[in-house]
Amino acid sequence: MEEPRCDAAQHGRITAPVHVTGPAGPWEAVREGMARRGNASVHTTWGEWLTAALAEPALRPLLGRDWQRYRHTTDPAIRFRFVASRLAVRYTAAAALGTDPAKLDLSYKPGGRPYLRGLDQIDLSLTHTDELIAVGISRNGRIGIDTEPADRRLAFSLLQNQVCTEAERAELAALPEAEQSAGMLRLWTLKEAYTKALGQGLRMGFSEFGFATGGAGATPATPATPATPATGGSRSGSGTARSTGHAADTGLLAPDGTPAAHGEWAFGTYPVLGRYLVSIACHDAGLDPSRDTAVSTMLDEGFVAMVSGLLDPV
Repeated sequence: MEEPRCDAAQHGRITAPVHVTGPAGPWEAVREGMARRGNASVHTTWGEWLTAALAEPALRPLLGRDWQRYRHTTDPAIRFRFVASRLAVRYTAAAALGTDPAKLDLSYKPGGRPYLRGLDQIDLSLTHTDELIAVGISRNGRIGIDTEPADRRLAFSLLQNQVCTEAERAELAALPEAEQSAGMLRLWTLKEAYTKALGQGLRMGFSEFGFATGGAGATPATPATPATPATGGSRSGSGTARSTGHAADTGLLAPDGTPAAHGEWAFGTYPVLGRYLVSIACHDAGLDPSRDTAVSTMLDEGFVAMVSGLLDPV
């Protein structure tokens, strides 16, 4: 699969989201992203997991501690969406870590953020809107992912004070109305992704930090599958995709528009499936840059065996 050009030695760069169509993947780009950059993300749709959700004979061990919630969800649509999203998380993590999805102990922090018990270095993020599910995973530090329909309109005049910094308001005010809405949507997803990575969500004021709006000199991206970046990683050059479209650099900014970080964070916004935006915030905490991401070598064999035994259905 084609993906944005990347200097493999540049630890912490973002891997572009990969489209997977169910348990069969394709997963190679996820494994490669984790090996080369320490992070990966996927996007998929509810319908692409329908067969697995309805006909998977090993659904109970796959869901693990989510099995009871699944059984007690009575609304069929909610029940299906729940199982589809959890399967997407498990299969993504399993592909990234080189293990069986049933061997991963998926749990949740206060507020609902998923994590893998016993794998503290691994960070997960899950988002969904309409029919789209997106999952991010990182071994470098925190990761946040957010998605919105690309045609969602955000009124600049109504939301500018709640969403934008002073510098962002000034840049967006100079744009035509249609471009203002697109710029607002991009900023919204980037800020959602960043605050999710921090574990703050909407509790953190969006006007307290900013990004370049992309209105000056940014080349618009053409939607493609796999995802084509609309906004490149903040730690590198242009991050141009090999397929179509180009990336505009962005980085974390203070309210006055001055740089607020020095390379620890990378950000990207990607059009996917021709009708959604996915934004990713990825932190490089300076952890062990070893490229061996197999779960069996991240943990000792005895501990892996113990966890696997505890996951056996009762």
